[in-house]
Amino acid sequence: MLDGIGETVAAAIDGLREDVAAMGERDPAATGFLVVALTYPGLHAVWGHRVAHALWHRGHRLLARLFAHLARGLTGVEIHPAAELGRRVTIDHGMGVVIGETAVVGDDVHLYHGVTLGGDVNARVKRHPTVEDGVTLGANATLLGDVTVGESATVAAGSVVLDSVPAGATVAGVPAERVD
Repeated sequence: MLDGIGETVAAAIDGLREDVAAMGERDPAATGFLVVALTYPGLHAVWGHRVAHALWHRGHRLLARLFAHLARGLTGVEIHPAAELGRRVTIDHGMGVVIGETAVVGDDVHLYHGVTLGGDVNARVKRHPTVEDGVTLGANATLLGDVTVGESATVAAGSVVLDSVPAGATVAGVPAERVD
């Protein structure tokens, strides 16, 4: 059993290192490993979510919600414990980010402040966006409903996405339209 715990701890530490390195690569203001690890609330929100998500999937739903609530109070980022976040997800500045319960976020996704991955129906169905690998979501971008933003796409700041976005596309506007 100790070997399994040791492997889990080692994997968690590797994930923390990956997250810090990813933030360092994406933010030119990042001046070092410790600065990023200790002072980036978007990163702390992702880490808090990983704990809340693990609690959620182990059946500790109330504890998961309380932990997510605490993380929101400390970081200004609200991520439902059931939402799925991939590896090396980074949230730059973070304040005001909301990620809903059925949202799925792939690997290497970068979100700026004010991004909302919100629902558009009041029913227990897949009602939040899916954001595939390598996507960038600009400041105050709002994605509503069960839409998919394809791999390596970009959503410009302030855009409102109501329809799926093809892989590699850049969209902007209200409602968002392809601009590339």
